[in-house]
Amino acid sequence: MSRLALGTMITKSAGVRSLVIPGVRVSYLPDLTTLLGRAVRIVREGVEYVIEDHVVGKVTVPSGQIVGCDPLADAEAPAFVVTVRPGTYELRAWVASIHRDGSESDVRTAALQLVVSERPAVRWEPALVDGQAVGDFFGYPVDAGVGTLADVVAVRALADWDFDRLDEVYIPAQIPAAPAPIDAVTDEPTGANVIVVSSGWGDGVYPTFVGRAADGQVTAFVTDFMVIPAPEAEG
Repeated sequence: MSRLALGTMITKSAGVRSLVIPGVRVSYLPDLTTLLGRAVRIVREGVEYVIEDHVVGKVTVPSGQIVGCDPLADAEAPAFVVTVRPGTYELRAWVASIHRDGSESDVRTAALQLVVSERPAVRWEPALVDGQAVGDFFGYPVDAGVGTLADVVAVRALADWDFDRLDEVYIPAQIPAAPAPIDAVTDEPTGANVIVVSSGWGDGVYPTFVGRAADGQVTAFVTDFMVIPAPEAEG
């Protein structure tokens, strides 16, 4: 278990959800228990969000080092400090159908989850890269409207692809509805692949979190695309 997970707990104060690590306060933590619920209905300011999960593929992880990034814009993005055993892991997109009175429903990718274990996560911590300090907002930038959770070997391989190859494989002529997954093997020797999905409202900066079971083992990496607003402050 990393030192970051020791003594970690979630608190709620004035409607703001925070991650508490002894001596440190993280400014942003979504309600991941709700966000990752199947057929969950959330209402915020008169807008209804209905969340469903979609299995978008299997991710081959040869090194155990996970990267969260927009791989079409930054194939040199650093891996997270927390690692997993090499293997193959399921990738799930959590998709929100958004309903507003008097308008057609909209569909957006609310979160992306790399499932390391089916055991429930009892606590969450920020997925940090080397050199990042807990306490500030953390996330990866999206410039091409997509995000991924993949092995560093697979992401680095994309650095050698020219634009024409990226365009042919990952940029469809007509973008389908969310989560719009596209899967390709990027490193032939290891079979490592990159699956991209549409990123919430598009370009932005999106945080990733690590879920841990009661014994501290990693259960998941989850990127929150910040589609669903936080609840209003209480009191």
